[in-house]
Amino acid sequence: MSGSKLGQLLEMRRSGLLAAFTPRASSRRIAQFGSRSLPLFNYTSFHAQRPSLDASGGLRRHQSNAPIVTQRPDILRQPDIRKSSATNIHVTISSIVGPGCLQQVRFLSSTTARRKEAKPEPAKKLRKPQKPQTELEKKQETALEEIHRGFERTEKASQAAKLNLSARLSKDAGGKRLGFREIWRLLKIARPEAKILSMALLCLLISSSITMSIPFSIGKILDIATHSSPEGGNELFGLTLPVFYSVLGGVLLLGAAANCGRIIILRIVGERIVARLRSKLFRRTFMQDAEFFDANRVGDLISRLSSDTIIVGKSITQNLSDGLRAAVSGVAGFGLMAFVSLKLSSILLLLIPPVSLGAFLYGRSIRNISRKIQKNLGSLTKIAEERLGNVKTSQSFAGEILEVHRYNRQTRRIFELGKRESLVSAAFFSTTGLMGNMTILSLLYVGGGMVQSGAISIGDLTSFLMYAAYAGSSMFGLSSFYSELMKGVGAASRLFELQDRHPTIPPTVGDKVVSARGAIRFKNLDFSYPTRPAVTVFKDLDFEIPQGSNVAIVGPSGGGKSTIASLLLRFYKPTRGQILIDGKDISSMNAKSLRRKIGVVAQEPVLFSGTIAENISYGKPHATRTEIIAAARKANCQFISDFPDGLDTHVGARGAQLSGGQKQRIAIARALIKNPDILILDEATSALDAESETLVNSALAALLRGNNTTISIAHRLSTIKRSDTIIVLSGDGHVAEQGSYQELSARPDGAFTKLMEWQMSSEGGAVQSVVRGPPSEKEELQQMLQEGEEDYGEYDDDSDAEPEKLVERDGVAEGASKEKYAVAAGIEASIATSKQQPSQEK
Repeated sequence: MSGSKLGQLLEMRRSGLLAAFTPRASSRRIAQFGSRSLPLFNYTSFHAQRPSLDASGGLRRHQSNAPIVTQRPDILRQPDIRKSSATNIHVTISSIVGPGCLQQVRFLSSTTARRKEAKPEPAKKLRKPQKPQTELEKKQETALEEIHRGFERTEKASQAAKLNLSARLSKDAGGKRLGFREIWRLLKIARPEAKILSMALLCLLISSSITMSIPFSIGKILDIATHSSPEGGNELFGLTLPVFYSVLGGVLLLGAAANCGRIIILRIVGERIVARLRSKLFRRTFMQDAEFFDANRVGDLISRLSSDTIIVGKSITQNLSDGLRAAVSGVAGFGLMAFVSLKLSSILLLLIPPVSLGAFLYGRSIRNISRKIQKNLGSLTKIAEERLGNVKTSQSFAGEILEVHRYNRQTRRIFELGKRESLVSAAFFSTTGLMGNMTILSLLYVGGGMVQSGAISIGDLTSFLMYAAYAGSSMFGLSSFYSELMKGVGAASRLFELQDRHPTIPPTVGDKVVSARGAIRFKNLDFSYPTRPAVTVFKDLDFEIPQGSNVAIVGPSGGGKSTIASLLLRFYKPTRGQILIDGKDISSMNAKSLRRKIGVVAQEPVLFSGTIAENISYGKPHATRTEIIAAARKANCQFISDFPDGLDTHVGARGAQLSGGQKQRIAIARALIKNPDILILDEATSALDAESETLVNSALAALLRGNNTTISIAHRLSTIKRSDTIIVLSGDGHVAEQGSYQELSARPDGAFTKLMEWQMSSEGGAVQSVVRGPPSEKEELQQMLQEGEEDYGEYDDDSDAEPEKLVERDGVAEGASKEKYAVAAGIEASIATSKQQPSQEK
């Protein structure tokens, strides 16, 4: 190895490039050459002189006069070398670039691992303190960790890890204590229905009063039956028994009618409350800013709008009615029991404290479980919405079973929570039921003695027992009412959180925008996404777009091209700086009216379920049929004539019935029908073929020639060429260049020229001649690999024949040129091609 190459290797070790850019093909070749028989040399084998690190971090060689072993080294046959730790995958630099190292050990730490197995580790108390790591060892350890993880974590990744999720709604009220304030707020939801609910309350009082009169009447009838003869003139409340029975039947019919009216009123009121609540929350959700939707999942929002509203509506209608009914029955029952017998009533009062305590504990437990169930239902809805909305993607990767398992896991969680809720409910109601039965048994024991002593009659005891049953059921009803109320409070807390959230950019606050024509100026603008505040997208961004101009914004992926459109639409607020339209800051403008003056065609067009005409008129809801047809023609939507229903053709969910190009042209027509002052084309022609793109571009050029301003976020050269001005964004958040296509393309070392050359080379499928700077570290390493393989030909007698086999195994046609082979197969192919050519030719 020459001195210059040795210096390069040493420099690479010092810079930490210990295992970087290691082609897998080199690893495969180690196994191929390792298992191949090689001739014996009379001199010290070159492969035995492998470079390694000495204690000082330098390079030295191990001299060995032993004959070459013709079989694969033992270390390459160790099955568990790569499993012990991350350090086992650390590849030495000699296995990458050393010309004679292809039969040598690939893993640097394997020898150390085997030595540790051979020598037992001393006791912990006898272990010597480790020496502090040198700078080289720290770099090696860092390289090992990054190789094991697969990708090096950059500083930008560390910044992106610092998320700001202040806009995210809590999943389960975040442990917030819910008290009477939340209960009162829940009940206030029914305030608009107060008059109708008062009618339901009147019906409830009527039906409950009639129900509570039945035990008293039965008791009196039993007394008459046991103490009087049939021949006597028996009367009850001044009425004969036949008349009394007739009156009692009419009263019972009245109670049934009142109960029916109560149920109908409460059901209707409940549905009205749920509908109004959903409408209000849906409006509130749509008024939120982009930061809110970045931090929250759509599935959770759908769950809040669907299942949570149902629970809240039931809690303040049907459950409230049942609670009032139980309260009325309980109060009336205890009053009538006290009227019949105070002694027996005192026995029943002993049941109240334990039942009340149990109801409180039960309600609190049910409330917590209910919140968890609602949270998991939101996750389940999210899974269903995302997976079913992208079912073709799942099917293309044969992921149906995976998604079914994912859905089943979530349903299993909900099932476990439901089972837990059932166990808690069973324990509470079985315990309270047992206590109630024991109380009835005690009442029978004491009441039977009182009947024998003549303290009360058999009719009074019967009435008391029936009132006791009503009172006991009312207590259970109140406990159930409390638990259901806590469920409603838990669901309402999720709704209140959404209702109380105010957007950072109110869409209806500010000056109404009459016209958005004028120069657009981004002035000293800094921006970071609210959910990733540590990642700077723009830093001191400053440029101006003249009125009526056609501007193309280009730049690397992730450079913030689409972010410019989001800022102009006021989806986000700049961290610093201003965005001016005709000299006026858009932060003082009404966001809703501003967006009406801006037309947007996104890179991935979004169509809604409905007809083609409905999707085009979405940009102008009251557009006439003539305007819809004109916009469709300008966007080159002649394909509509091929559909039997024409403009009335249903596009399906998300436009599933149309092709990508057809959806894109409908989206363009939707933007054109607004006749916007500013048109933003975010890769708008990316889904079109060359012919359609030409027609659409000519239509756009004819339409927007004048006072309209067009901002094209583009990567296609055809779109860039037709622009008046090109703004080139750099990767660090500022404008790298700005000018016309002729001006920027005339700069051979400019950012635009390099970007276009890279774009053309990647689209053309071959590396084109571009203006290149000094070679990168990866290119230097590739060159060293090629030089190493050429040097190996001096020591390998079979170097002329073996490469042909390697080329065939890699699937590359014989006689392929070195340039095409390098582009097609990468570093591995480059090595093989270098071996085909003698070093003297190079």
